[in-house]
Amino acid sequence: MEQLQAKHRQEQKDLQARVTQKKKSATKKTRKGVNDECTELERQMKERHALELAQISGQAGSNPDSLITNESSSDPASAQGVVNSSGPEYQRATLSVSPVNIKAEQPKKPNRQKARLARRAAEQEYMISQAAEEAQGLPDLRQKEIDDMRTHYAPKGLTEHEIRSDGHCLYAAIADQLTTQARGLLPKIPLSRLDGIPEPSSPAYRIARSVTAAYIQEYADDFIPFLEEPLDQYVRKIRDTGEWGGHLELLALAKAYDVNINVLQSSGQIEKIESGADETRSTLWLSYYHHNFGLGEHYNSLRPAE
Repeated sequence: MEQLQAKHRQEQKDLQARVTQKKKSATKKTRKGVNDECTELERQMKERHALELAQISGQAGSNPDSLITNESSSDPASAQGVVNSSGPEYQRATLSVSPVNIKAEQPKKPNRQKARLARRAAEQEYMISQAAEEAQGLPDLRQKEIDDMRTHYAPKGLTEHEIRSDGHCLYAAIADQLTTQARGLLPKIPLSRLDGIPEPSSPAYRIARSVTAAYIQEYADDFIPFLEEPLDQYVRKIRDTGEWGGHLELLALAKAYDVNINVLQSSGQIEKIESGADETRSTLWLSYYHHNFGLGEHYNSLRPAE
């Protein structure tokens, strides 16, 4: 019985889907005919389900017109084809052929948002895989830049000292150059704003940062035209954060320490930052990379080769 009822439920769902599809595709001219056809399909299914339920209950004979007649009964009235409406057999048969509730379960609507997210994730995964395949065919820019840089600093009698790539690399590289040349980390020109300079035991890059910030603040008129934010905010970033340094900071360092700074690139180009016209000043050498390290642009220190 349970298997038959499950079969009936599935047939009801299938018919409901067919009916829904037919009604959706109907036009104004064909709508009445389609509705009549759907009604007839539902009626036929009800009768067939009622018959099957009666048969499995043992109440149906070989003749569908005598579903509720028990020919084997000893009741004379039954033998003559008359049904005893008060008997239990009639009551069971009547219950067996009662109309079936064919309220079909409505099919669940697809979740469009989930479908969009799944489609987008698949597209992104495809793009990532395509990018990875394309990257395999590209030259190793990092290794090429390292090799090119070596061909330019080695003939100058220099060797590269690698600086940690953490946002402080410019200041750490300058500090390494000053220490290597025994110039010390205190500035060579007086600065009135060095009250907050770190202790000598502080990291060398931190002292170089403080000197840079003090010089820019002391000679603000030379730097304000090139700033895109208020001076106090710019100076605070140099002194207290891991903000990267660039040309303005190199200029401030060259002036504060009274040195010239040469920045070598892998192309062989040398960017020179001079603190004055005196050619006797010491020169600090840095190497500058575009692709070599995880954070992108990076500075290393170029020491004299031993």
